[in-house]
Amino acid sequence: MQNWSIYLTPGAVESQLGLFCLGAGEQTHGPEPAPDRALGCHALVWLKEGRGHLLHGPDRQLHEVRAPAMLWLFPGVLHGYRPATHWRQAWTLFSGPATEALTSLGHLDPSQPVRRYGDPRPIDRAFTRLLRVSTQHNAVQLTGALYDLIGQAGTSSGDGVAARLAELACAPMSIQDYASELGLTVNELRDAVRRTTGSTPHELVLSTRLSSAKVLLAEEDLSVAAVARRVGYDDPAYFSRLFAARVGMSPIAFRRSGSISGRISSL
Repeated sequence: MQNWSIYLTPGAVESQLGLFCLGAGEQTHGPEPAPDRALGCHALVWLKEGRGHLLHGPDRQLHEVRAPAMLWLFPGVLHGYRPATHWRQAWTLFSGPATEALTSLGHLDPSQPVRRYGDPRPIDRAFTRLLRVSTQHNAVQLTGALYDLIGQAGTSSGDGVAARLAELACAPMSIQDYASELGLTVNELRDAVRRTTGSTPHELVLSTRLSSAKVLLAEEDLSVAAVARRVGYDDPAYFSRLFAARVGMSPIAFRRSGSISGRISSL
């Protein structure tokens, strides 16, 4: 593999995309340790071949590395490579305000600087695409490739709690009732949902109900009161106020101008 690199300087408009690539490349280096340092941005290093350790954090903890594996490097956090063999790797540097949300959602987690995957092929394909797009001067495609890579590589195995809660969301129950239905305490439910979505169980239930209401308003010939009951609200006036406050328009206005008119089957 030939060593190569590209460094990018996003313009003002590109920076508004929320996430932008600052560099990418591929390299092979020997078993000599690299100097310890801290970056000024985030980085992903996809180790394709090799093994050794990653020194990470102020306590200089050593994490075992065995290819294929992703190394997650964070701005201002000390790191250093301790290869035991030759390493063959791809890398990318990135930054942007979206990194805060990605951190809240658990995709950028400093407590997991090394991640391995049961099936590394989707990660390898995503990184290969990013490397290809990085040389094509298309900021939107490059940002999309970067989001795709982080989404593929940063997704935790999860326990499915958020998805199971979303399935129950339109049933008119309290958070305590939801937790009991899922066999959890309220605190366990809160922690599990926050790990996956970055929000609270109440917020997940609310957003799921409103999303379901949008589908019913757009695709079914139901009254607002009937839609409210379907998504867990007995009081249609309260539902309408809540919908307007969160969506920015009333249920009737959404049906008229906030959705594609007609049922999906008629498109």
